[in-house]
Amino acid sequence: MTARFVATHSILSLDTDHPYTAKSLIDAQDMHRTVMSGFRGWGTDGDPDARAQMGVLSTWTVDLRAGVLVLVVQSRVPGDWAGMPRGALTRKPHVITVDRTFRSGDTLTFRTVVNPTYSRQSGPPGDRPRGRRTPHTRPDHVRAWFLDRLQPPGQPQRSPGGVPRIGATADPEALSVRMLPAASSAGPHEGLRLARAEIRGTLTVTDPAALVTALSQGVGRGRAYGCGLLLTRDARDIRDVTPASPPTRTGTRSAPR
Repeated sequence: MTARFVATHSILSLDTDHPYTAKSLIDAQDMHRTVMSGFRGWGTDGDPDARAQMGVLSTWTVDLRAGVLVLVVQSRVPGDWAGMPRGALTRKPHVITVDRTFRSGDTLTFRTVVNPTYSRQSGPPGDRPRGRRTPHTRPDHVRAWFLDRLQPPGQPQRSPGGVPRIGATADPEALSVRMLPAASSAGPHEGLRLARAEIRGTLTVTDPAALVTALSQGVGRGRAYGCGLLLTRDARDIRDVTPASPPTRTGTRSAPR
């Protein structure tokens, strides 16, 4: 079994001291606008499904000491970052085409930032309303959340609970889970608050088609706000799935005040 995955990755290096970047770090809705600013003209203004139509997923890491935010944006269509404010970028965006055929048995290192949630039921048994989405806040619970999405050989693409699987297995003991600060928004989006966790490890492909779906559509919820993007690399490549450290900033940092 094989399946082919094709997408565009834009890697942006942003100056955390620039107001444009600083606002994106503080407000999840502003980060969403920063990501979507590269895709003007591809869809109808105000289309609530525009992000999904263009296959836009993103993730970011920040090095506060170096003053650099590295933003990775995946999409089905090429991004155009010429409209970024002057001085916000520390270097020219790096845009690459990802074209990879996956086979059963392939081993991949991976990194993903997810919004791990579960449905908390309320009310008496047999007469319970729809459950409330509740975040997982412990690494062991996040690990269990991710294990439910793994797909042992010969198993269907959905778990017994109806959760979409990612077409791969992993050694539970080898998974690294790190809780991250929540993503939130103020003002008109005051109720927006997403728990986030980073998961790293090694996957063995069992269902290439399901894996390509997970790579294309993302994993879990919060995909409009920097969660769900599954980044992989051939396990034979010893480098990490993201840069070990952000690119060096150009210019000289001012002394702390």
